[in-house]
Amino acid sequence: MASRRESREWAVQLLFQLDYNPGELDSAFTEFWSERQTTAKSRAFVEELVRGVLANKPALDKLIQSCAQNWSLARMAGVDRNIIRLSTYEMMFRTDIPAVVSINEAVEAAKSLGDVSSSRFVNGLLDRLRREIEKARASGAAP
Repeated sequence: MASRRESREWAVQLLFQLDYNPGELDSAFTEFWSERQTTAKSRAFVEELVRGVLANKPALDKLIQSCAQNWSLARMAGVDRNIIRLSTYEMMFRTDIPAVVSINEAVEAAKSLGDVSSSRFVNGLLDRLRREIEKARASGAAP
């Protein structure tokens, strides 16, 4: 059985793949799962995250861009960009997952999948995003 951390890393891998090689989502899932064994529950969690990020990508990217001082999305490393998208999705749309958990999991994914500076970059940007999301919720506005 895959842990939630491993499931999130798989979601990032799928998002990264689809970022650089856009294609049919169900085909990407089929190919991805043909190389891994996991439980139906873990698979459902991964697919829910990936579908959620992709369905909300324009809104996620707009918010990320507004908080990414001196960084365009295109300039970010692909792994970092997709880790940030996933965590931002969780903070915005998955109220069952505390923001601190999303950020911690993202930092761990950045340590595992990114380069030497990824975890600091991801942590700093996600903390800014968390504050913006919380401020928007407190004011009754959508982030």
